[in-house]
Amino acid sequence: MKYQIGKTGRVVVARFEDREDVLGNLVHIAKKENIRAAAFYLVGGMREARIVVGPEKEEIPPTPVWRELGESHEVMGFGTIFYQGEEPKVHFHGAFGKKDMVKVGCMREKTEAFLVLEAVMIELEGITAVREFDPVSGLTLLKL
Repeated sequence: MKYQIGKTGRVVVARFEDREDVLGNLVHIAKKENIRAAAFYLVGGMREARIVVGPEKEEIPPTPVWRELGESHEVMGFGTIFYQGEEPKVHFHGAFGKKDMVKVGCMREKTEAFLVLEAVMIELEGITAVREFDPVSGLTLLKL
């Protein structure tokens, strides 16, 4: 295990309107405000998203299992933002619910808000963690 200790910095509260790109706008905020490390929460509605719900098998490198929301869902979850080179990279896991159906997964693509989605981003100061591509796993992983 590796870890770093930091402290909280600025807090950003954002409201995404219907059809806005959620992950793209989180990246935009991080770049514009020069937030190099952050934790964030999302709550509200998603119109569309592609999520990974686990690997096909427990092997490395993993083959992801993809699911699409395809229609409006409630969402709540937690994520982090750390840079890979000069670009902020978002890692978000959430629960996505519609009627009696719930999907839980890692939101990666086609992230479109429904009606309204709220984000609370908490800057992490004193943390020098970055994301780097790991050729063994085929994933971009956190490096401390």
